[in-house]
Amino acid sequence: MAAAGIHKPEERPFLTPWTEGGPDERARIVLQGHWDDLASWTPDDWALGLAIFASKDDPIGMVTLVARDFRIVREVITRSWLGLAHHGQGFGTEARIGALALAFDHLGATDATSTVFPDNHASQGVSRRLGYQPDRIMRDARDDEVLVSDRLRLTAARWAEASHPSVTVEGVDQARRMFIG
Repeated sequence: MAAAGIHKPEERPFLTPWTEGGPDERARIVLQGHWDDLASWTPDDWALGLAIFASKDDPIGMVTLVARDFRIVREVITRSWLGLAHHGQGFGTEARIGALALAFDHLGATDATSTVFPDNHASQGVSRRLGYQPDRIMRDARDDEVLVSDRLRLTAARWAEASHPSVTVEGVDQARRMFIG
């Protein structure tokens, strides 16, 4: 899906330039990133990449939960992307709800954060609909420019109070040690 493109050519919605190469390079970067995440996994520091499907056999993107010092901090970072043809159809919101249900309802996360450029209106909208609130800004270098991003935070309490579709999560008990030791 990444090979087919995930944003318009004039956009640059990510800090790292992983989407700027050709189709084969984008596909390679996604696969290598997924394998690197799995190879470096520990119960304290992990990144769980989950495929997003429009139907049983139709992968359309990816949502990732990232945790550093999870057993102590209990915070996850959410990252996601969708194939360009699937933008604006609610898949991003649905995928984030699924990932957050896993984090909050099954792994005991207390907070989730997301960092997004102010002009990435779609991602900003998903975060706000799910109850994320401004936390701070981040300043990063991209090439020769400074970029300011919004860091947004969703607490477990806000998640529990929010109205969202129910999510079925299976297999967590068998894998719990991988997430929290």
